Amino acid sequence: MIHLNRPVENVSDVRLFGYKQAEKVNHFHSSFPEYLVTPLWVLKDLAAYTGVSGIYMKDESFRFGLNAFKVLGGSYAIGTYIAKELNIPKEELSYRRLMDPEVRSAFGDRTFITATDGNHGRGVAWTAGRLGQKSVVYMPKGSAAERLENIRRLGAEASITNLNYDESVRKAYTEAMEKGWIFVQDTAWDGYEEIPRHIMQGYTTMAYEAYHQMEQEKLERPTHIFLQAGVGAMSGAVTGFFADVYGDGKERPIVTVVEPEQAACIYRTAEANDGKLYTVGGEMNTIMAGLACGEPCTLGWEIMRDHADYFVSIPDGIAADGMRVLGSPIGGDPRIVSGESGAAAFGFVFTLLTNPEYADMKTRLGLDENSRILCFSTEGDTDRENYRKIVWNGRYGTDKG
Repeated sequence: MIHLNRPVENVSDVRLFGYKQAEKVNHFHSSFPEYLVTPLWVLKDLAAYTGVSGIYMKDESFRFGLNAFKVLGGSYAIGTYIAKELNIPKEELSYRRLMDPEVRSAFGDRTFITATDGNHGRGVAWTAGRLGQKSVVYMPKGSAAERLENIRRLGAEASITNLNYDESVRKAYTEAMEKGWIFVQDTAWDGYEEIPRHIMQGYTTMAYEAYHQMEQEKLERPTHIFLQAGVGAMSGAVTGFFADVYGDGKERPIVTVVEPEQAACIYRTAEANDGKLYTVGGEMNTIMAGLACGEPCTLGWEIMRDHADYFVSIPDGIAADGMRVLGSPIGGDPRIVSGESGAAAFGFVFTLLTNPEYADMKTRLGLDENSRILCFSTEGDTDRENYRKIVWNGRYGTDKG
């Protein structure tokens, strides 16, 4: 079942994730030799087919050769941590500065630890390796073997636990405290917010790029933005960036946040709207592994609470349909390889635009022939075996959701 909820608007400050901050973050990311701006695809034929003015898709499968956006957060958090330890001004933060022999010697050999379903841990491992540091990565029960091996190939000490995601986070945190390691996680709570804030700021690079790509291509501003959420760090950061860029007036796009119905902690928090955070426990069995998180990020939630418009939970079949549609383009549109989590928000969009059963929801969100929709495909086929099962074999679908 698909749910909608609109929270009461408040007045949180988005400048921590706004344009000026994103500009600094992008300066850091662009200092890496591997940096390239990821594509913003304009799906003209799909827009015509579904009866809207435009569909824009930011494709993060090209990010740093890691097939997902998560490295943006981990790299910026690790970079800023080292800079703070050594009193390096943020405006001087760059890959070249961090690789300076004097900086490396002063910082020494340290270990960064995290928990992940795959993409975040891969980004932390990649960054630690690039900067000559060590990394330890814990993965929740049921994580894909391919994702584990991708992390190990980058030099990390990585293993799959018998715990769910949130329990794996706690395990990593406990070990960091016991061993003096540096805990790098985008789940924020009281007393642990600085590194999650830097991770969220790291994510703004893809929003910053998308904003400039739309300007360069002379595309009209989006009327709607759809964002998938796990703990809500990415969705909170991107929501904050566009609230800063477009303001909170009539020019601001309508923002909808999409979660798996098995892990809809943010939707439950929005639905209650009582100032408390609501969690989801247990197995959280969903194909959207990157979104199978049961505890909201406090920083992300505060931004979404005040600047997002709708919160949605979806069955797995909706995301699976999004994967298949993006992988089988219509007309002259490009083929986009989008993983289970990457295609979640788009899958919801496609369902609203093509399934008459949801006509009332489509109307409520103001989707019509004048709508211009921006989505972010945040990962490619990071679990290729499962991607093929879904896209080739129809393992999941709306009739099975």
